Amino acid sequence: MTLIYIIIVAMYLILIAWTWQSLGNIEKRKKVVYIILGILLLFIITLIIFNISKNNVEYQKETIKNAVRNLLVLLFTAVNGIIFIPYVARILNKVEENEIEKEKLKIKAIVFIIVFVICVVIECGYLENIQNGIINIYNSKAIT
Repeated sequence: MTLIYIIIVAMYLILIAWTWQSLGNIEKRKKVVYIILGILLLFIITLIIFNISKNNVEYQKETIKNAVRNLLVLLFTAVNGIIFIPYVARILNKVEENEIEKEKLKIKAIVFIIVFVICVVIECGYLENIQNGIINIYNSKAIT
């Protein structure tokens, strides 16, 4: 379990460094705010996805559900962050530098939203499968 948390911390460090670099010449204070807001927003979205996906999953104990939730939400927030936040950061940098036209920004926003919604739907099913797999492993170890 410790190895998993070390990997999650490494993923967040990569996410922060990549996003920082993607924000370009934006002032440092704004970079910090953008990074924190991005991670916080994805954390909330990932928590909502987890709560939707757990509806078809039966946990025998509340402590198991909480442990699985904490692990999966932290992990998938980092994964989602690595996929989406640097892209958004590059767009924010272009907006800040006045390097992007309004029409191109609208098209990029629409494409981003479509891809994001598709990923959310896929992730919801994936999280349900992972939870069921974890419960099956737990149950098989509890029996033996």
